[in-house]
Amino acid sequence: TKDISRLFSRYNDIMMARLFDHDHILELAKYSTIPVINGLTDYNHPCQIMTDIFTIWEHLRNIDKPKIVYMGDGNNIVHSWLHLAMRVPINFVCCCPEEYTPDQNTINKALEDKISDIAVSHNPKEAIEHADIVYTDVWASMGQKDVAAQREKIFSNFQVNESLMAASGKRTLFMHCLPAERGREVTDGVMEADYSIVFDQAENRMHIQNAIMVYLSEKS
Repeated sequence: TKDISRLFSRYNDIMMARLFDHDHILELAKYSTIPVINGLTDYNHPCQIMTDIFTIWEHLRNIDKPKIVYMGDGNNIVHSWLHLAMRVPINFVCCCPEEYTPDQNTINKALEDKISDIAVSHNPKEAIEHADIVYTDVWASMGQKDVAAQREKIFSNFQVNESLMAASGKRTLFMHCLPAERGREVTDGVMEADYSIVFDQAENRMHIQNAIMVYLSEKS
């Protein structure tokens, strides 16, 4: 990693890396002489969450502290939501099986900042009540495909379907960072519903990524 970081620093103005091990992105940044963008690791996914909050602001401009309910694995997406919650006031609920809760240290840091309301739930219908946003991701992420069948059994009660969306008691928007496995973590009906904003979200990833590169180019 040291050698790659130093070499790429000679070839490029900005480096973006999508890696499994979070320690590797930290090592890239340590030895790089150019800006390094974290494209995704097993711990967090910051570019995606910047896209997501921008998309929420586009659709819910009049809500100061939106309730965002994440359904599924307390994974890298959740950790980035918790990092965002340390800077932007939100009401964030991670609804997951008990054995798949987010990193406790990250939860504690978000709670200590007292900027946002943070909760972990294991009951989808309770968690979704009065939600402004319901968000989900695939049940088996990178490096987990060999246990996909096992995970499908564990997460089946956390599927985002039409019945669950109706349980919010209000018009709730649906988000997914894509690609989606329709029929698993989300039904086809929810993906195609008028409350689904997944393709606005996907388009905004391009705009946010461009903005990040412009910002880093001007700073370096």
